[in-house]
Amino acid sequence: MSNPKPLVIKIGGTILEKESALTNLLTVISNLKADAKIVLVHGGGCVVDEMLAQAGFTTVKKHGLRVTPKEQIGLISGALAGTVNKSIVATANSMHLPAVGLSLADGDMIACTKSALDLDEVGVPSPKSSQLLDVLLNSHFLPVISSIGALPHGDLVNVNADDAAVAICQLLNAELLLLTDVNGVKDGDGEYLTSLNSKQAKLLIEQGVIAGGMTAKVNAALQAANQLRRSIAVASWQSPEQIPQLLAGQGVGTQIQPDECF
Repeated sequence: MSNPKPLVIKIGGTILEKESALTNLLTVISNLKADAKIVLVHGGGCVVDEMLAQAGFTTVKKHGLRVTPKEQIGLISGALAGTVNKSIVATANSMHLPAVGLSLADGDMIACTKSALDLDEVGVPSPKSSQLLDVLLNSHFLPVISSIGALPHGDLVNVNADDAAVAICQLLNAELLLLTDVNGVKDGDGEYLTSLNSKQAKLLIEQGVIAGGMTAKVNAALQAANQLRRSIAVASWQSPEQIPQLLAGQGVGTQIQPDECF
């Protein structure tokens, strides 16, 4: 049975460190493509860290988000929109999965404004035009989108990849799956939660149970859940076989729930 909504899958750069993990994920996507329109959005923090270190730069993060000084944006955009993006595209194409590498600026799909969080060249994304993605998806391509965007006057900005995936999800009114290197979000006892709402998330963040990059991921998922009025899944890329279960309406990983309407 075909799925009426597209599916946006967000992956982090850590999946690239294990070649079999990426090919396993792409195999699942290839098997689904006959029935589902799928978009991949990726980060690449580990690759960026490595390239910055080679250039003599240090990596600074605030609230789980990367600080991007102006002198680093060229390297970071080259790593994400270049090295990481084209590696994923090349792997997909080698598996006869026709992929197209894009950034958030291509086709004017995502508008970006400068972040107010004192992160330097970091953008806040919002959906703008789905025209390019509609054409690619209707032609059975797999769009692979890096989290590099542009401000209205043309300057490049780095965008948190979870936020980028949320914006693409809003643009396409799609389902969203945030893949990470763990099976979901843990509670205070270290057990994985099957469901999480904003009240629970706020408490776990205050307690330091949810911390680092997972804070940004949960906040992005809560934003998407509330705007789309449906749950958002946070699950592991190490278990890509869960994706068909998600498309079939079964819960996988941690389901981030929208706030109740009053």
